[in-house]
Amino acid sequence: MPRAAGETKAHVLRVAGELFYRRGIRATGIDLVAAEADVAPPTLYRIFTSKDGLVSAYVQDTHREFQDRVASVVEAAGPDPRDQILAIFDTVSGQVASERYRGCPMQIALAEFPDADLPARRHAVAAKSWLRETLAELTGKLEVGDPAEVADHLMLIFEGLHASGLSLGPDGPAKRVRGLVEMIISSASPRPDSAR
Repeated sequence: MPRAAGETKAHVLRVAGELFYRRGIRATGIDLVAAEADVAPPTLYRIFTSKDGLVSAYVQDTHREFQDRVASVVEAAGPDPRDQILAIFDTVSGQVASERYRGCPMQIALAEFPDADLPARRHAVAAKSWLRETLAELTGKLEVGDPAEVADHLMLIFEGLHASGLSLGPDGPAKRVRGLVEMIISSASPRPDSAR
Protein backbone atom coordinates (compact mmCIF):
# COMPACT_ATOMS: atom_id res chain seq x y z
CA MET A 1 0.00 0.00 0.00
CA PRO A 2 1.57 3.32 -1.04
CA ARG A 3 2.38 5.89 1.62
CA ALA A 4 0.74 9.30 1.79
CA ALA A 5 2.98 12.23 0.84
CA GLY A 6 3.52 13.27 4.47
CA GLU A 7 4.36 9.70 5.49
CA THR A 8 6.82 9.38 2.60
CA LYS A 9 8.54 12.60 3.58
CA ALA A 10 8.82 11.50 7.23
CA HIS A 11 10.06 8.06 6.17
CA VAL A 12 12.73 9.48 3.85
CA LEU A 13 13.85 11.94 6.53
CA ARG A 14 14.15 9.13 9.08
CA VAL A 15 16.20 6.96 6.70
CA ALA A 16 18.35 9.88 5.54
CA GLY A 17 18.94 10.94 9.13
CA GLU A 18 20.22 7.49 10.09
CA LEU A 19 22.52 7.39 7.07
CA PHE A 20 23.77 10.96 7.48
CA TYR A 21 24.54 10.39 11.15
CA ARG A 22 26.19 7.00 10.69
CA ARG A 23 28.10 7.55 7.43
CA GLY A 24 28.47 11.33 7.20
CA ILE A 25 26.31 13.78 5.29
CA ARG A 26 28.58 14.44 2.31
CA ALA A 27 29.57 10.77 2.11
CA THR A 28 25.94 9.71 1.74
CA GLY A 29 24.66 10.03 -1.80
CA ILE A 30 21.08 10.75 -2.72
CA ASP A 31 20.83 7.44 -4.59
CA LEU A 32 21.73 5.53 -1.42
CA VAL A 33 19.08 7.43 0.54
CA ALA A 34 16.49 6.65 -2.14
CA ALA A 35 17.47 2.96 -2.23
CA GLU A 36 17.46 2.57 1.55
CA ALA A 37 14.13 4.40 1.81
CA ASP A 38 12.74 2.30 -1.04
CA VAL A 39 11.62 5.32 -3.05
CA ALA A 40 12.50 6.32 -6.57
CA PRO A 41 15.05 9.17 -6.84
CA PRO A 42 12.54 11.34 -8.73
CA THR A 43 10.14 10.96 -5.79
CA LEU A 44 12.85 12.06 -3.40
CA TYR A 45 13.68 15.08 -5.58
CA ARG A 46 9.99 15.95 -5.87
CA ILE A 47 9.78 16.14 -2.06
CA PHE A 48 13.09 17.87 -1.29
CA THR A 49 14.15 19.35 -4.69
CA SER A 50 17.88 18.71 -4.03
CA LYS A 51 20.31 17.07 -1.63
CA ASP A 52 20.79 20.47 -0.01
CA GLY A 53 17.04 20.57 0.57
CA LEU A 54 17.09 17.09 2.11
CA VAL A 55 20.06 17.95 4.35
CA SER A 56 18.40 21.19 5.42
CA ALA A 57 15.20 19.32 6.30
CA TYR A 58 17.25 16.71 8.21
CA VAL A 59 19.01 19.36 10.30
CA GLN A 60 15.71 21.09 11.08
CA ASP A 61 14.01 17.79 11.92
CA THR A 62 16.88 16.73 14.20
CA HIS A 63 16.72 20.08 15.97
CA ARG A 64 12.94 19.78 16.45
CA GLU A 65 13.42 16.36 18.02
CA PHE A 66 16.01 17.78 20.40
CA GLN A 67 13.75 20.72 21.29
CA ASP A 68 10.94 18.27 22.10
CA ARG A 69 13.29 16.16 24.23
CA VAL A 70 14.53 19.23 26.12
CA ALA A 71 10.98 20.43 26.73
CA SER A 72 10.03 17.00 28.03
CA VAL A 73 12.95 16.59 30.45
CA VAL A 74 12.68 20.18 31.68
CA GLU A 75 9.00 19.66 32.47
CA ALA A 76 9.69 16.32 34.16
CA ALA A 77 12.45 17.85 36.29
CA GLY A 78 10.00 20.03 38.21
CA PRO A 79 10.06 23.78 38.90
CA ASP A 80 13.66 24.19 40.10
CA PRO A 81 15.81 25.66 37.27
CA ARG A 82 18.88 23.88 38.65
CA ASP A 83 17.15 20.54 38.26
CA GLN A 84 15.95 21.54 34.80
CA ILE A 85 19.47 22.44 33.68
CA LEU A 86 20.87 19.21 35.11
CA ALA A 87 18.13 17.24 33.34
CA ILE A 88 19.27 18.63 29.99
CA PHE A 89 22.87 17.60 30.64
CA ASP A 90 21.81 14.19 31.97
CA THR A 91 19.89 13.63 28.73
CA VAL A 92 22.87 14.53 26.57
CA SER A 93 25.16 12.39 28.75
CA GLY A 94 22.81 9.50 28.01
CA GLN A 95 23.17 10.14 24.29
CA VAL A 96 26.96 10.27 24.59
CA ALA A 97 26.92 6.90 26.41
CA SER A 98 24.90 5.28 23.61
CA GLU A 99 26.69 2.72 21.44
CA ARG A 100 25.51 4.51 18.31
CA TYR A 101 26.86 7.91 19.41
CA ARG A 102 28.89 9.57 16.66
CA GLY A 103 28.89 13.16 17.89
CA CYS A 104 26.55 16.10 17.99
CA PRO A 105 24.48 16.17 14.77
CA MET A 106 24.70 19.97 14.67
CA GLN A 107 28.49 19.95 15.10
CA ILE A 108 28.70 17.38 12.31
CA ALA A 109 26.59 19.59 10.02
CA LEU A 110 28.68 22.65 10.88
CA ALA A 111 31.90 20.78 10.15
CA GLU A 112 30.64 19.41 6.84
CA PHE A 113 29.06 22.66 5.66
CA PRO A 114 31.44 25.57 6.35
CA ASP A 115 29.74 27.89 3.84
CA ALA A 116 27.60 30.33 5.85
CA ASP A 117 25.14 30.66 2.95
CA LEU A 118 24.09 27.01 2.98
CA PRO A 119 20.73 26.31 4.62
CA ALA A 120 22.09 23.32 6.59
CA ARG A 121 24.70 25.51 8.25
CA ARG A 122 22.22 28.29 8.98
CA HIS A 123 19.83 25.80 10.60
CA ALA A 124 22.63 24.22 12.66
CA VAL A 125 23.72 27.67 13.90
CA ALA A 126 20.09 28.46 14.72
CA ALA A 127 19.87 25.22 16.71
CA LYS A 128 22.96 26.11 18.74
CA SER A 129 21.61 29.63 19.28
CA TRP A 130 18.31 28.19 20.49
CA LEU A 131 20.08 26.07 23.09
CA ARG A 132 22.14 29.04 24.27
CA GLU A 133 18.94 31.08 24.63
CA THR A 134 17.21 28.21 26.44
CA LEU A 135 20.08 27.93 28.91
CA ALA A 136 19.98 31.72 29.37
CA GLU A 137 16.25 31.54 30.17
CA LEU A 138 16.92 28.87 32.79
CA THR A 139 19.92 30.64 34.32
CA GLY A 140 17.81 33.80 34.40
CA LYS A 141 15.63 32.02 36.97
CA LEU A 142 18.63 31.34 39.20
CA GLU A 143 19.68 33.79 41.88
CA VAL A 144 22.92 34.66 40.06
CA GLY A 145 24.41 38.03 39.22
CA ASP A 146 25.17 37.36 35.55
CA PRO A 147 22.83 34.70 34.12
CA ALA A 148 24.16 35.23 30.58
CA GLU A 149 27.70 34.44 31.72
CA VAL A 150 26.55 31.26 33.48
CA ALA A 151 24.59 30.26 30.37
CA ASP A 152 27.69 30.73 28.22
CA HIS A 153 29.73 28.61 30.62
CA LEU A 154 27.07 25.91 30.38
CA MET A 155 27.07 26.18 26.58
CA LEU A 156 30.83 25.62 26.54
CA ILE A 157 30.36 22.58 28.76
CA PHE A 158 27.65 21.30 26.40
CA GLU A 159 29.93 21.62 23.38
CA GLY A 160 32.83 20.06 25.27
CA LEU A 161 30.66 17.16 26.40
CA HIS A 162 29.89 16.31 22.79
CA ALA A 163 33.47 16.70 21.58
CA SER A 164 34.99 14.78 24.49
CA GLY A 165 32.33 12.09 24.26
CA LEU A 166 33.21 11.55 20.62
CA SER A 167 36.97 11.48 21.10
CA LEU A 168 37.39 9.84 24.52
CA GLY A 169 34.05 8.12 25.07
CA PRO A 170 31.58 8.30 27.93
CA ASP A 171 34.15 7.10 30.46
CA GLY A 172 36.54 9.96 29.66
CA PRO A 173 36.06 13.54 30.86
CA ALA A 174 32.41 13.36 29.75
CA LYS A 175 31.60 11.34 32.87
CA ARG A 176 32.34 14.42 35.00
CA VAL A 177 29.85 16.72 33.28
CA ARG A 178 27.18 16.65 35.98
CA GLY A 179 29.62 17.64 38.71
CA LEU A 180 31.02 20.41 36.53
CA VAL A 181 27.55 21.81 35.80
CA GLU A 182 26.69 21.73 39.50
CA MET A 183 29.96 23.50 40.31
CA ILE A 184 29.36 26.23 37.71
CA ILE A 185 25.85 26.87 39.00
CA SER A 186 26.76 26.85 42.69
CA SER A 187 29.89 28.98 42.29
CA ALA A 188 28.19 31.73 40.27
CA SER A 189 28.10 35.08 42.04
CA PRO A 190 24.69 35.72 43.57
CA ARG A 191 22.49 38.59 42.48
CA PRO A 192 23.17 41.62 44.73
CA ASP A 193 19.53 41.70 45.85
CA SER A 194 19.60 37.98 46.72
CA ALA A 195 22.82 38.03 48.76
CA ARG A 196 22.26 37.75 52.44
